[in-house]
Amino acid sequence: MLATMDTACLKHRLTDDERRHFDERGYLIVRNVLPPDLIAELTEAADRLDAEFRPTYELKPSQPLNRLDFIGFDPAFLKLLEWPKTIARVIDILGWHIQLYHSHAIVTPPMPADYVPSSPRLGWHQDSGRLNIDIESEPRPRISLKVGFFLTSTLEPNRGNFHVVPGSHLSNALEFPQEGEEHPDATPILADAGDAVFFDRRLWHAAGRNRSDVTRKVLFYGYSYRWLRPRDNMTVDHYLEDADPIRRQLLGASPNGGFGYTSPADEDVPLKAWVHEHMGEEAVVA
Repeated sequence: MLATMDTACLKHRLTDDERRHFDERGYLIVRNVLPPDLIAELTEAADRLDAEFRPTYELKPSQPLNRLDFIGFDPAFLKLLEWPKTIARVIDILGWHIQLYHSHAIVTPPMPADYVPSSPRLGWHQDSGRLNIDIESEPRPRISLKVGFFLTSTLEPNRGNFHVVPGSHLSNALEFPQEGEEHPDATPILADAGDAVFFDRRLWHAAGRNRSDVTRKVLFYGYSYRWLRPRDNMTVDHYLEDADPIRRQLLGASPNGGFGYTSPADEDVPLKAWVHEHMGEEAVVA
């Protein structure tokens, strides 16, 4: 099967200003990447996900649903894997040696009117768990990024907004002024339905509190270098038979097994040849 990808993505490469913003601040907002009909389709799929797993996890109506490995649940979610308005920017940041190693759907209902937090501080963290402990460097390497596709509007604060501390991806620790106080540079991201937010895995970030009357729904796709073990179970085998070689690469396939992840041959990384042909030699590292 021919290794291919929608060349429409070439119209949506990372600009110099976007690269500078991402490198310096650790995140990037790209507006209007999803059309209304796809937002509606994905919202219906997210609602089915919530209806199935909220009872399974014994969640209260006001508790957030965090569903990892959601991409295999519905074919609608697969459409965003190499979405034309986002995938070229992912390649421009990480290169061709990439995979989807993590998918995370979050459905955040409104909080009860009488909810009182025990602390004003949100749950700040960097992604990737043990990676932040085991690697000895300052700052730690990027290794992965996420693209969050927003299905509901968070253009106003207090809608469960994604929060960041701009520039914190270059620091291994987040310093707070006093115990229990919120970080002075905590910034709510004001993203509309259909917007995408890219962020470096090292960026200190947190989920905000939803004090609105709207349930927030976001789909996060985590892209990493192929030698990093998947963070999820990646139950995507049912997609592989009909997938072209580039999609198979992005879904974690490796014709040469384990060696193909660390020292890939061309058949392990068909995206490399596609990038060389369509994006130029400057986008191909080694």
